[in-house]
Amino acid sequence: MNDCPCGSGRAYSDCCEPVITGKSPAETALALMRSRYSAYVKGELDWLMKSCVGGDEGVDREATRKWAEESEWLGLKIVSTDKGGPTDDKGSVEFIADYVQGGLHDKHHEMASFVKKDGVWLYAEGSIVPETIVRAGPKVGRNDPCPCGSGKKYKQCHGK
Repeated sequence: MNDCPCGSGRAYSDCCEPVITGKSPAETALALMRSRYSAYVKGELDWLMKSCVGGDEGVDREATRKWAEESEWLGLKIVSTDKGGPTDDKGSVEFIADYVQGGLHDKHHEMASFVKKDGVWLYAEGSIVPETIVRAGPKVGRNDPCPCGSGKKYKQCHGK
């Protein structure tokens, strides 16, 4: 079985592929979100554009292609969903896409909004969810030894 990149645990051919190829519509906002992640993994740029409100209008196609192709996609985590069911016309999905690009490991954490137009779910917009950066080690105090190894106090060395 060829597992779907979206992490559903289903085969790609039974999960996101039919949505991406247009054989069946996404029944929910979450299904569309999963198909969009899989499209990044598979390099299905046309689907990424087609699944947006307004198509590729206002979307930097080249930047999208570059991000999709130059990234190693490590997984998708669905944080939460709000509405977006088969009978809704709006919904949102908060997700985290884990990836490596240019040797740097990053996470794309987004709150994505979806709308249903003429019975078809479309990606409307997304906003980045800010992440808190946590210090890896203790903060160096002014009177602590400088971490560079000079033997001087931090304030006399690199703390200027």
